Amino acid sequence: MKYKILTSDDSKMVRVIVARTFSPFNCEILEAGTGTEALEVVAKHSPDLIILDITMPDMTGLEVLKTLRANPVTASIPVVMLTAESANKTVEEADRLSVSGYIAKPFKPEQLLAQVKSIIDLQPA
Repeated sequence: MKYKILTSDDSKMVRVIVARTFSPFNCEILEAGTGTEALEVVAKHSPDLIILDITMPDMTGLEVLKTLRANPVTASIPVVMLTAESANKTVEEADRLSVSGYIAKPFKPEQLLAQVKSIIDLQPA
């Protein structure tokens, strides 16, 4: 099975690192630079997993997550927060919204890969 993974981060460099991390695997990487774009990509492509930053220019990752969880079609999509935001209040809010994982930046690609592999069964390409 070829998984679709959406990475939503306002940093192009982070999106490139995420794409490179998953390049050896049988998956398609979708990208979004804003929360609004992320929601558009979700509606169009129905990703199997979302890697989501919190701090973005138009809406926060938590706002995106709330929107996803409020829609029955997207409520069960696993979301891994990948963010520099690590305040307890933010982590607790993400947990309350049933986030599947939380990784603080700076991060090692191996951390992200291990987290995602615990959620979906990635296979080599």
